[in-house]
Amino acid sequence: MRRHPVIAGLCLLVVIGVVFFAAVYGLGLFREEEGAFNTGEKVGVIPIEGIISDSKEIVAEINEFADNSSIRAVVLRIETPGGGVAPSQEIYQAVRELRKKKKVVVSMGSVAASGGYLIAVAAERIVANPGTITGSISAVMHYANVEELLKKVGVRSSVIKSGKFKDIGSPVRTMTTEERSLIQGIVDDIYDQFTRTVSENRRIPLTKIIALSDGRIFTGRQAKELGLVDDLGGLQDAVLLAGRLSGVKGKPEIVYGMKKKTTFWRYMIENMTSAVSEEIRRNAVESRGAQYLLQ
Repeated sequence: MRRHPVIAGLCLLVVIGVVFFAAVYGLGLFREEEGAFNTGEKVGVIPIEGIISDSKEIVAEINEFADNSSIRAVVLRIETPGGGVAPSQEIYQAVRELRKKKKVVVSMGSVAASGGYLIAVAAERIVANPGTITGSISAVMHYANVEELLKKVGVRSSVIKSGKFKDIGSPVRTMTTEERSLIQGIVDDIYDQFTRTVSENRRIPLTKIIALSDGRIFTGRQAKELGLVDDLGGLQDAVLLAGRLSGVKGKPEIVYGMKKKTTFWRYMIENMTSAVSEEIRRNAVESRGAQYLLQ
């Protein structure tokens, strides 16, 4: 019985794919095993980038580094203007726990401000570039008011509530004096938590921190003069410093992130599925002609 050429071709592709992914996966395992016999002279680097809106992934990565005996110290590469209060505080707490097991150094990138600076003070040492933008030790809550806009388009809002503060911050009406006072109290308490955390970790009197904590920003060089950072330098300087603090002799090996464990078959299926989906998508695009399409 003669085999259909398309089916034969697909079978050959599957066999080649299996061999290829087995080789790639095997190489990955070999590298992991090779790392297992390493002398342990490693410094892990964890990037904290963009707006901080969630802490789960970063905290999980911090915990993985904490449990990895081959990593002697950790560098947090902070490149963020800040973000949510709670996720910033959760990352801060995770770093404090990490310090019980490893030496932790912060390397500030272009911007490491507000929530980013809160995380930084949890480390043993802070290294900033001279031109890093940092500081902004402050808290803020934003509320929009579209009441006048709704009037112009003839839209009115009706609210039924169980308490006078239930719709506090509503965008369809002006905030009352009492509501503004309540929100201000929340912001002030969050601000107090921030300034006290900085004061305790940087060992700077609270009165001095408060004088600097009105939302203003500083360059890395200015921050060093004020005692908000310890050293000036880049990521490599922070890695070398972390190595020295942890007793690493010479230049340490840098580990960027931790690979998620997966089985060979799951790895192969995920990659094969991705390849097939891409081929189907590409053929579908070609059959429909020119398009505006996000690639």
